[in-house]
Order: sequence, then structure tokens, then C-alpha cells
Amino acid sequence: MLPNSNKRTTSVNPTWCPGCGNFGILGAIKASFDELKIEPQQMAVVYDIGCSGNMADFAYAYGFHALHGRALPVAAGIKLANHDLRVLTIVGDGGCFGEGVGHLVGIAKGNHDITVLTHNNFLYSLTTGQKSPTTPKGVKTPSTPEGSLDEPVNPLGLAIINQATFVARGFAGDIPHLTKLLTAALNHRGFAMLDVLQPCPTYNKDRPYNWYREHIYKLEETDYQPTDRLKAIEKSMEQDKLPIGIFFKQDLPAYHQQISTLKTATLINQSSGKIDLSAALREFK
Repeated sequence: MLPNSNKRTTSVNPTWCPGCGNFGILGAIKASFDELKIEPQQMAVVYDIGCSGNMADFAYAYGFHALHGRALPVAAGIKLANHDLRVLTIVGDGGCFGEGVGHLVGIAKGNHDITVLTHNNFLYSLTTGQKSPTTPKGVKTPSTPEGSLDEPVNPLGLAIINQATFVARGFAGDIPHLTKLLTAALNHRGFAMLDVLQPCPTYNKDRPYNWYREHIYKLEETDYQPTDRLKAIEKSMEQDKLPIGIFFKQDLPAYHQQISTLKTATLINQSSGKIDLSAALREFK
């Protein structure tokens, strides 16, 4: 156990704007870690660039600050190197559904055992509110002064279609519910994506906390069951009212569980001297 491992935050104070949804997300992460009794040495957190990536300075846990859009492959590599670790990725809607969308597709369909927590505020807010992949059509931003011309990415539908085995959506303004969803995602064996609706009071004034509270409803309070991929896709298309909760869940072997060399021990505990490389070396002669 590391010194002060019962702490969940560092001595560095968050620098987010007042009212930012990141505060609620950080609170849910700390609560989930407490609930699961996760120590820093048991968890690897990979951060993307952006307001969400600043969490690397505030969260008391082992972390890696990746390049923009490249957090997911780093997380998958960490999991393959030591599959005893839980691996959490903190990424914004730009890094995950824009620059990193190819990684999302590949890692989801491979069912890599990582949890992807996306901060979805529908903008590139760190760079003063430009259009992001999830910005609704017609919205005016500094980069789309006449309104966004293209349709937004559907994060949930994208993950569901590409064979993700756990897909959920939460709201940064409901920390207890978000904590429950994150705990379920971290406990899932396989690829888990939790998309978080995040208010940005500085640049996205059209969607304050009250707007979300008037437009969201909880799936668990309906008769919906998250076991049908086609119904989950249909549910992800709802726009007038925004469902939050678990959209789809399926138990399948994770990527690392299907690799014969990882069935007996983690990669970091295997000696390279025991691996016969002669056949591979012959290819280079």
C-alpha cells in the first residue's frame, strides 16, 4: 500500500471553471474507488488532452497523460502488459469521437478490458468552445459562426454497433447515479464505455444543469432491459428525452482472456527468455 493511499485527491486544487461538470465526475470517480476499495497500485488511469485531462493533476492515482485522441490504445497496452490492473480512461468527446474514433472502434470490437469514461459537453471547451464531433447540427460556435453543418456523432450508437459489451450514459449533475454506473462499468470484464452528459457553463450556455434535469430519465425506472443490441441502438437514438443508465451489457471473453500466453500469468511476470523467437528471427535472415 502506498503512503496516503486512502486519499482520493492530491494537494493540487482543480482549475476548472465554477460549475463545470468535471467536479461531479471527479466526485463520482472518488466515490466509486471508495466503494470498490481500489488502491492506487491496483488501478491505472490514462488521461486524454483537454479539460478532462486536467484531472491527472487532481486525482490521487497512478496515471498516464496521453496525446490527444491516443488515450485508448495506451490503456489497451497497459491492460495487455498487466491484466491484473483495472484500467480507466478519462477522455473528452473530441479525443474519443474525433481524433481517437478509429481507436474506439478497434478497441471496442476487440472487447479489450478497459473502462472508457467520456466527458461529453458537446464542444472543445479547453480551446474556447469550438465545435466538437458531438455538437448538434446548427449550433453556432467560434469555429462554426453560421451554425454546424454536419450531423453529430452518436457516441452510444457508435459503441453499440461496434460490439462494445457494456455501454452506459450518466449525468455529471447526479453523482450518486453516476457513481453506480461507473462502479458497474469498472466491474465489467471487457470493453465498457460510460458517456457522461457534462454541463459546460462557460461555453455551452444552452444546456445548463436545469436543461438536463428536464430532459433526462433513468432507464432503470422503466421496463427496459439492456440485453438486446438492436433495441439498445434504437434507445440511443432518442433525442426529445435523453435516457441515462445502462443501454447494453453482454458477458463475453475479454481480449486478453483469449490470448494463450496470458492465461497462466501476466505479461510483466513472464520471462522473455522462455519465449522461443527462433522462428520469428528466421524471417529476417
